[in-house]
Amino acid sequence: MAQNNEKKIKLEPYQVVLRPIVTEKGMFNADSRNTYTFEVNPLATKQDIKEAVEELFEVKVVSVNIQNRPGKVRRTRRQLGKTRNWKKAMVTLDQENRIDIF
Repeated sequence: MAQNNEKKIKLEPYQVVLRPIVTEKGMFNADSRNTYTFEVNPLATKQDIKEAVEELFEVKVVSVNIQNRPGKVRRTRRQLGKTRNWKKAMVTLDQENRIDIF
């Protein structure tokens, strides 16, 4: 059996959660499902995201869903470019908790 001897990078909470994603759909989910959306560090795991949100906003997290969003090809004049890849996290909170920044 092979052992996993990778060194895990320890991220601080403010390095994990980069910014909230404020959209119409995100606001609807925050009001109706108590689910908040954040852009997070691509190296962060679900457990890292849960701990960071609980520490930064002092709330109880029930679940975390993540999406790896691929960059899109964009054209500027005669050149083709690509936007960066990023990771999105949807964090569901306990019913008694709310985040006021939204």
